[in-house]
Amino acid sequence: MTDPAIIHQVLAGDVEAFSRLVDRHYDRCARIALRILGNREDAEEAIQDAFLRAYRALGTYEDRERFSAWLTRILINQCRTALARVQRREAVFSDADLRDAGAFAEMETTDATWPDLEYALAQLPPDQREAVVLRYADDLTYEEMARITGAGESALKMRVQRAFARLRALLREVSHA
Repeated sequence: MTDPAIIHQVLAGDVEAFSRLVDRHYDRCARIALRILGNREDAEEAIQDAFLRAYRALGTYEDRERFSAWLTRILINQCRTALARVQRREAVFSDADLRDAGAFAEMETTDATWPDLEYALAQLPPDQREAVVLRYADDLTYEEMARITGAGESALKMRVQRAFARLRALLREVSHA
C-alpha cells in the first residue's frame, strides 16, 4: 500500500493506519536524527515529536509531494529545535549505540572507526552535519535537500564541501593521536 493510500485511510478515520507509516519510515528518521543530534535520547524525542506533528498536520499533506520528503522536513525542524535547546552539547557516540539503532550501516569508512567518525561528525557545525547526513546517509539529491531544509543548492554543496574538509582534518588528528 502506498503512503498516499495510507494517509487517505488515516484521514478517513482509521487512526491505526498511521502506525504503518511510522513502521515504514522510522528507520530512515532514526538515521537522520541520530546523525544530526548525536545521541539516541535526543534523536528518539525528535522522531516522536516529528511523527506527532506529522499526524496532527496530515490534513495539510498534498499528494503531489513525497510523504518521506514532507516527513523529513518536519524531522529536520524538530532536530533544529533540539539542537537549539541543548546549545550544541558535545556528544561522543559508541559503536554499540549505532549497532543497537540499526542506523547508518550503509556508511563505511576504511581508515576510521565508527567512534572516530561519530566523534568527528559531532564536532561539525549543525548546518554542515545536517547537510552531510542528508546527502550521504539519506542519499538525497541537492535539489531534495534544498526543498527539505529551505537552503539553496549552492549553499548546501558548500556546506558538504566544508564538512568533508573538516572531517578529513578531524579524522587525521584522531588517527595520529
